[in-house]
Amino acid sequence: MTQTCESAKAAVNMSKEKEKSQFVDKIDPFHLAKRPKKNDGSSRFRSREGGDLKPLPLLKDTVAAEQSSLLLRKIRQCCTMFDFEDSLSDIKSKEVKRACLAEMIDYFTKTNVVCTDIIYMEFIKMMSTNMLRTLPAAKNVPFDPDEDEPYLEPSWPHLQLVYELFLRFLDLPDFQPNLAKKYIDQKFVLQLLELFDTEDPRERDCLKTLLHRIYGKFLGIRAFVRKHINNIFLRHIYEGGQFSGIAELLEILGSIINGFALPLKPEHKQFLFKVLIPLHQSSSLNLYHPQLAYCIVQFLEKDVTLAEPIVRGLLRYWPKTCSQKEVMFLGELEEILDVIDSTNFKKILEPLFNQLAKCASSAHFQVAERVLYYWNNDYITGLVSENIVLILPLIFPALYDISKNHWNAQIIALIQSVLKMLRDMNSKLYDEMVAKYKLIQNKERQKEKEREELWRKLESLEATRSTRNNNNLSSSSSNTGSAHYGSQPRIRK
Repeated sequence: MTQTCESAKAAVNMSKEKEKSQFVDKIDPFHLAKRPKKNDGSSRFRSREGGDLKPLPLLKDTVAAEQSSLLLRKIRQCCTMFDFEDSLSDIKSKEVKRACLAEMIDYFTKTNVVCTDIIYMEFIKMMSTNMLRTLPAAKNVPFDPDEDEPYLEPSWPHLQLVYELFLRFLDLPDFQPNLAKKYIDQKFVLQLLELFDTEDPRERDCLKTLLHRIYGKFLGIRAFVRKHINNIFLRHIYEGGQFSGIAELLEILGSIINGFALPLKPEHKQFLFKVLIPLHQSSSLNLYHPQLAYCIVQFLEKDVTLAEPIVRGLLRYWPKTCSQKEVMFLGELEEILDVIDSTNFKKILEPLFNQLAKCASSAHFQVAERVLYYWNNDYITGLVSENIVLILPLIFPALYDISKNHWNAQIIALIQSVLKMLRDMNSKLYDEMVAKYKLIQNKERQKEKEREELWRKLESLEATRSTRNNNNLSSSSSNTGSAHYGSQPRIRK
């Protein structure tokens, strides 16, 4: 009876303490010290069940009839997970698993393995157990590759072997996608795509190869893969979240675009205009710009008529304040002009060279220099020469003005070289532009003189008016004072 009463009192006290804690949390939302800390390490796997791993016989030393059952045992053994954050724990078992993975890689490489349905199921289960996991929270947001060190996966000694084993499995001569598609399904691919957000560049590189291999083997999930890559890009564009694997996904898409059949489907063009071009507005463009530019150029090589909407799209997202992004845009634009034909070049000529003239006038010498290097490209110079009558009026005023006023001597030297090239293309038109420019400048100087003269007259009139007002005010105050003195009543004696 006494024990029952004491246990009841203890339960009541625990309940009161819990209510008190909840009450404190409601009053002070920062009172979270007693709550369990969330584990954010991707290598801190769940605890194992059972004892230490024991080495199994080698596959090459086993008779052929028993190799299949031994292979299953080895696959199941590799499902055991360890805590790689603690380098001193389970050292022997970790080595047994590593040796087992390395042996299976060698076995799949040298032996023509005939896989049964149970092997497909157990193998994909083992892959999922080792690879598909929750990634840790990003340490560096936003990530700067020049200053920040990426988070490196502690379990990489085993994880690298897992990725290599998966690739060897997919490359088996007798690999049957019809059997494997029951396990490598949409859910598996979706989880695989989320792994691209890892900060470890080694894992992203392996994931890139693996996803590309899966895309080639399983025709039924190709549209699903493209759709969810689109979703990742759209989330990055419009929700502002950082995703580490954009560059690798764009590399995969570059090879996919290269295999598109002609004519391009509306779905593919929509992906270009709604996803790839808006990716240029991201603040982290420098992390994946080469891969993005490659995808754009691949679309142009498939269908050159896309040049006009692509260039106008780039001009719409042209950076206004970031010189580094401007240099990237100019580099991509040169790649686009390298594959464009004369007909489509004429369609974008006016907006393109208006923008190039603005960039050439930039006070940032790298932006101006990047534009002037266009004239070292023989193909672009040929397009300019064919359309010099239309192009010269657009860019001449900016170039001629920069040659007289720019602060950087190297830019002035490049400008003079470009002007000489333009004069050689059409000397008559060039002389007309020089005369017209000087006439406009003379008119501007004359207008400036007239404006200054008008301001001087206005200032003189204002000074005269101010003096007159001051004089009137002083005379008015003196008259008021004398009238006031004369109006005082006389004092009778």
